[in-house]
Amino acid sequence: MHPVDPSLFTDGSTFINPFGLVFTLLMGVLTVVLPRRFAVIPVIVLTCYMTMGMRLVVGGLNFTMIRVLLVFAWARLLLRGELRSIKLNTLDKTIIACEISGFVAYLLLWQTTNALQYKLGAAYNSLGTYFFFRFLLRDKEDVVRALRFFSVLILPLAACMLLEKTTGRDPFAVFGGVPAITTVRDGALRCEGPFAHPILAGTFGATLMPLFVGLWQYQERKRMFAALAIAAAAVITVTSASSGPLLTFLSGILALCLWPFRHNMRAIRWGMVTGLVGLQMVMKAPVWFLLARVDVVSGSTGYHRAYLIDRAIANLSDWWLITMFLFIAIIVFSFKAIGRTVRTADGHEPEKDVRFIWAMGAALFAHTATFMSVSYFDQNFVNWSLLLAMIATCAGSSLLISRRSFFENLRLQSSGDASFLPYPNFAPVDSGSPSKHNSRFGATTNPCLNISPRHRLF
Repeated sequence: MHPVDPSLFTDGSTFINPFGLVFTLLMGVLTVVLPRRFAVIPVIVLTCYMTMGMRLVVGGLNFTMIRVLLVFAWARLLLRGELRSIKLNTLDKTIIACEISGFVAYLLLWQTTNALQYKLGAAYNSLGTYFFFRFLLRDKEDVVRALRFFSVLILPLAACMLLEKTTGRDPFAVFGGVPAITTVRDGALRCEGPFAHPILAGTFGATLMPLFVGLWQYQERKRMFAALAIAAAAVITVTSASSGPLLTFLSGILALCLWPFRHNMRAIRWGMVTGLVGLQMVMKAPVWFLLARVDVVSGSTGYHRAYLIDRAIANLSDWWLITMFLFIAIIVFSFKAIGRTVRTADGHEPEKDVRFIWAMGAALFAHTATFMSVSYFDQNFVNWSLLLAMIATCAGSSLLISRRSFFENLRLQSSGDASFLPYPNFAPVDSGSPSKHNSRFGATTNPCLNISPRHRLF
């Protein structure tokens, strides 16, 4: 069994040391004072280098260091007047609805004060992080800049994971929440760095890899850090010695390799569904027990994952409610936004821009694959929220028009109507650079998502 440090769990008491407190406060101050284009850096740093074991309990509420940083983050938005008006798209609304549904359902199930506190914390994590990124990342260039920062900041984390692999000691144990001695399974060291489990450590690297590939493709020059970040993501994945992250990494590669077949994705999706149905008909066990046959690393627990899925489906009536469907809807709408944007921009915008959007879809596919085996109960939720915010910024505006209007736009585009251009970015532009934009909702805010002024939706 994984020897998790007791400091990982909340027992109603504060667990913090001076070094961790100073580190967190420094990141908090930087979050407030840095210019907007650099404000995501402290959040990325704390996500990569602080465990969830350190906590501050106030009034029975458990504030991990990430939650403490979110206080500074939202104070910044309020104090600096960066709470801008945004047009909520379907993805934004679904995320809000999912959190409300989960909150209500959990309270109705348990009806305790602890349940209330737990779901308040979960909603604070999810909505606080997602909308902080939504307010800061205003266009595609903001998204690219954030990934550039990430590509640099992940390098020391990979080095720490290699150090742990070499020494068998986790350097992040000083913060609590992770064991000082690295877990060993079947003779293999399973490194976890600052994360709550080796699987989650590997997942962090595996799900970031497609984004770094997209960054490498987008940048025509100065690709060194993007290339190093891809290697760092691979190192983090491999040092975790877990089959789930390795399969997630391969899923991301598969999604990236489907770029040449982007015009045939409908046929590919239906082919996959048909294949799974066919396997279900000929297999003695349910099709999800294919996971039990996957043994990427020694000691893999594929059978246990398959059994958990089997029990979840067998007891579907006990847990399905609406929250799970809303969570699936978040993934569906994210894929829909990416698909619409790629179809509209392909052939009309530079290929590197369209490939960058496609890379977000590959990262989303990697997250979807890993959700089959693990949920994010550590700082990986920041990584997930960041991706959703990136998709909402770069592609979310495609969800603001109806299906009928979308296909009408495609028809006009294919007919060569000069008045048609792809979707706008509905995020307000930075008032400090009016020369780059035509209006508050600038027609050229996002080079992948432009539209003629007479075709704006509001």
